[in-house]
Amino acid sequence: MENNVVLYRKYRPQEFDEIIGQEHIVQTLTNSIKSGSLSHAYLFCGPRGSGKTTIARIFAKAVNCQAKTGEKPCNKCNSCVEIMASKSMDLVEIDAASHTGVDDVRELISGIKFSPVKSKYKIFIIDECHQLSKSAANALLKTLEEPPAHAIFMLATTEAHKMIPTIISRCQRFDFKRLHTSEIIKKLEFILKKEGVKFEPSALSLIALNARGSFRDAESLLDKCINFTGQDKLITAKEVKDLLGVVEVGQISKFVDFIVRQNAQEAIVSINAMADEGVDLQEFAKTLVFYLRQCLLFKINPAFLTMESSGFSTEEIAKIKEQTEKLPEKGIQNMLELFIDAENKMKYATILQLPLELAVIDITHKEL
Repeated sequence: MENNVVLYRKYRPQEFDEIIGQEHIVQTLTNSIKSGSLSHAYLFCGPRGSGKTTIARIFAKAVNCQAKTGEKPCNKCNSCVEIMASKSMDLVEIDAASHTGVDDVRELISGIKFSPVKSKYKIFIIDECHQLSKSAANALLKTLEEPPAHAIFMLATTEAHKMIPTIISRCQRFDFKRLHTSEIIKKLEFILKKEGVKFEPSALSLIALNARGSFRDAESLLDKCINFTGQDKLITAKEVKDLLGVVEVGQISKFVDFIVRQNAQEAIVSINAMADEGVDLQEFAKTLVFYLRQCLLFKINPAFLTMESSGFSTEEIAKIKEQTEKLPEKGIQNMLELFIDAENKMKYATILQLPLELAVIDITHKEL
């Protein structure tokens, strides 16, 4: 692995064809580039690590590509090379999470009136734009209402509901989907083969499951694993679990078995055993909620639960089927509500496992 280059930067897609999981967005954008019908403002909404800023940068390369190869960037001309090296004067990127004030936006807007230095368009990428202050958002709105012909705004957000509606209405909106576990595993396999690192398939499944739909998080977790094991050694599921404190589906299903049998003692013992082993209990709670949601979906309609959507193996899906047969739909709903509440309370708890323990007692003393 190249020195000082983290995986998510080293393997960041540079072409539309390399994007996984957002094909509907790629197709729309490439068609608009091909036809020349570009919007002055785009809004990319979706979970973190789903490719919003990556696609924005590829789009910026494509519309300013000097090779004019159609809807795809050539990645060889001066414009493409400068954007890839983050040296282009015609691509301005700001993180609204750290530049929230009206002065930051006014400084940005002051440069909009000037024509691009080398390119056809001047592109402005504003990440986490929902974090702009009210006055900053209003200043941006005025520019979006009457933008110069050479300017294209690309706004990215994980929380579109926090944005002012008038900004949303002036943008062409794209909703990014949360990535399937199978899509993340496919990318991780590609990276490891390129890096020449051997791995257990179960190790990648564990990383992908705990990345919760984020390529960036999955690649960061994988980076830690490679640094821990060394590039010449096998990455195993045990090492992933020990290093990252991540949760295996087997641990969750065993815990749910205790709940199904209304065995509060064993359930609480297992919680404290995990705490002693260094398992991240907040991650355990999140994964437990995810698992119980899959149980509820399966109870409603077995077709809802697939290997692709859940990332579970056929054996794990069979285990869910076995458990849900013993539980009424209302019982699973009650469990979900109590553990969601416990997960929220854990953020402020001085004894981290206490909200989980109280939820266990509450559930096992009720008739499921």
